[in-house]
This record gives sequence, C-alpha cells and structure tokens, in this order.
Amino acid sequence: MTHREDQFTIAFYNLENFFDTHDDPHTLDDDFTPDGRKEWSESRFRKKSKKLGRTIALMGKDYSSVPPVLVGVAEVENKIALDAILGTKSLKEVDYDYVHFDSPDERGIDTGLVYHKDHFKVLDAEIIPLLISNGNGDRDYTRDILYVHGRLNEEEIHVFVNHWPSRRDGADKTEYKRIKAAETVLNKINSLESENPNIIVMGDFNDDPNSKSIQTLMDSGLFVNPMQHLLSPATGSANYKGEWSLFDQILVSHSFLNYQKGTHSFKKAKIFAPKFLKEWKGKYKGNPFRTYVGKKYLGGYSDHFPVYVVLKENR
Repeated sequence: MTHREDQFTIAFYNLENFFDTHDDPHTLDDDFTPDGRKEWSESRFRKKSKKLGRTIALMGKDYSSVPPVLVGVAEVENKIALDAILGTKSLKEVDYDYVHFDSPDERGIDTGLVYHKDHFKVLDAEIIPLLISNGNGDRDYTRDILYVHGRLNEEEIHVFVNHWPSRRDGADKTEYKRIKAAETVLNKINSLESENPNIIVMGDFNDDPNSKSIQTLMDSGLFVNPMQHLLSPATGSANYKGEWSLFDQILVSHSFLNYQKGTHSFKKAKIFAPKFLKEWKGKYKGNPFRTYVGKKYLGGYSDHFPVYVVLKENR
C-alpha cells in the first residue's frame, strides 16, 4: 500500500456518548457523572479520550501520509470532550482545530467537525436547525445539522455533519423525521450560490443506504454513495441484536469524480474496523468494542466503527 502525499482521508465517527464528567443542569447528562448511573469518572473519561485519539490518528494511514484532514463526530457533549481527544499523545502534535456548536438535543450530545489546519481553512460555519415535531405536535429537540464551508487544499467544499433522529420509537414510526432531515440538507444545498459545488454529507443517519431518507438525498441526482456496497450480512458500522447496519455513511457529490488540476477526486470508501476496535471473544466477537452496555462499563471505544473516504488531490 502506498503512502501518498496527494491522498487525504475524510472520516466520520460516532463517539458513543462521549460526555465530560461534569453535570450540566440544562441537559439530561446525569448518568455520565461520577455519581451517576454509569459512574463516569475522570479516569474513564481520560482512558476513552486516549482510545479515540489513537483511532483517529490511525484512520486512513494505509493511504495517506497525513492523519485525517476532516473528521466529523457525533455524540460529543462539548468543547471539553473535543479538547481532551485533541490533547492526547496520538494527536497533540497534529495541528487540529474544530467547529462545534451546542445543539438543542435534550441529552446535550452534538456533532462537530475536527479539521487539520495545514489542509483545511474554515470560511463559514453554521448550524441548521432540524425542525420536526413528535406525533403530539410538540417540537422534537434533536441534533442540529452542522454546516461548514471551507477550503480543502485550496478547493472550496461544503461539508454537512449529521446525526439524524433515532429509531428508538420504531424505524417506520420515526422515518418521517429522517426524511425531513434529508430535505433540510437539500434545502441548504439549493441555497448555495456556487455552481456545481463540492459537497460532502456525512453522519450517523440512523438509516441504511437503501432507506427512504438516504434515497431522498440520492434522488436529488447530486450524490454518489460510495458506502452502498459496504453493507453486508457480515459487515457494517454497528451491530444490533446480531444484525449489521451501516448508519454511518459519507456521501460525495458527483463533482468529486473529475480529474481537473486543483480538484480532488474520490478514490475509495472504507469502514475502519481494525482488530483493536472489536470485541475479541464471546458471542459478540467481531462487533464494535463499546464503552458501555447498559450501565455495565466495558472500557471499549465506541458502539460504532468509524467510516472514511480517501480523496486524491489532482496536481
């Protein structure tokens, strides 16, 4: 495998409830405090920070000579949690910064975008509220969509980081919320001034590549979903009751299929699932090695594998 100077990794990682240890009086984060149900202590927080830092540092290492230039994250509580990851031994030498806004999610978990300052410059960033209601007409306070407009090695790109509403009350019953999320992303794209913009839509969509919400994005004709073929009965990014799903995906616009000088072309898409991120024995062998199962502390990384794409800079 070649370590290519002209290849860059763009990743997405659901960090599985990565909270700091402090109680935020405005959110439902009490479980994740030292006295809470999960006994979330400073040492557990530090251990997890180290593990996540190591994982991010290694993503795409087989294809690129630099650590990931963009990493979208979900289920991160705040800047304290992001700073802890970026301050770990694995990442502190990398010139990383991030975009993060607090979202109205009732548990206080947000999305964020970590970026490599040598390769990416933020031009503009905002949150796009996802305005959906529950069956009773009350607003469902869920994660905002994070939109970042920037330059990747001088080429302008538009990045959307998503963590769409969960299936907790049933996949069919909640489907309309995720379709609405897809429509919200498309509305923003339609308002962009640029011609044929370079767009990356990444996230934990709580839906597979063939679900209606993802098809809503695909029906716009703007995207290629390179993750489509990565889901099989034996592989995915998360496993629930013995079934693999691929809720974690990165879609790229067709503009990443060109080879013009100064642009980036899509090379490959991967689920990052090395041995150390997996359960190594027992009936869950091969599944993501989680931090918790219920309130039982396992000390793993996350209940999701990260995913990434490799882009080649055309020089």
